[in-house]
Amino acid sequence: MATSGPATLRAFRVSVTAVFTALVAATTTVFSIYIPATRGYFNIGEAMVYTSGLLFGPVTGAVAGGLGSMISDLLLQYPQYAPGTLIIKGAEGAIVGYLANRLFKLKRDTNWKIVSVSIAIVAAIMVGSLGITYYSGPSEASIGFPGAGQTSVTIEIPIALWLVLAALIFVVVASLGFSSEPRFSLLVLAVLAGGAEMVLGYFLYEMNILGLGWAALAEVPFNLGQASVGLLVSIPLARAIKRRMPRFEA
Repeated sequence: MATSGPATLRAFRVSVTAVFTALVAATTTVFSIYIPATRGYFNIGEAMVYTSGLLFGPVTGAVAGGLGSMISDLLLQYPQYAPGTLIIKGAEGAIVGYLANRLFKLKRDTNWKIVSVSIAIVAAIMVGSLGITYYSGPSEASIGFPGAGQTSVTIEIPIALWLVLAALIFVVVASLGFSSEPRFSLLVLAVLAGGAEMVLGYFLYEMNILGLGWAALAEVPFNLGQASVGLLVSIPLARAIKRRMPRFEA
């Protein structure tokens, strides 16, 4: 994507940040699963938080991730989470955006094959084990925007789905280490780092600020699941979009 000057680039960044803030809010709000133990919810908004950081860097990732996710908390009537979400999701988007840019500047003589396979193993085990343990079987999900025809449905998630997804993510990430773009697999590492901050941040917020104590552990696997879904969606999505803006520098 060509730019004609600093003013045009600033305007583009502001526009992109606004668009991704709206996308984060929309994807977080449109599909959610209530978690009774912590009075929180599972959502798929992580995909857009990661994508914004991967494509446009830490500032866009922070604003879109923090503000967009906080808006979703308010729309879904979880105001107790809004202050923590603003900081936690903001930091998550910033970490992903920062690391995605920094890691790509590492030396080219690194053994990317070993790095890629190692990252692929970690990601596949995380997705497969979490999915089979916590996300298989019947689940109650809310689909749609509050006040606009939102419905609750029971969905059946088979174990085979998680086995296939785990195998797929291993093959895709590992193959990058043997392709012409081996360092692209480091985007996975950036996403995993952002996801780890999110999981730890919500655990500490729920434990100390919301006063849930060790009951906050109940939401840890759900937040890990959110990070896994975000990982599966954001990497190929960011790669596809990046191809259409080869001259954009985050």
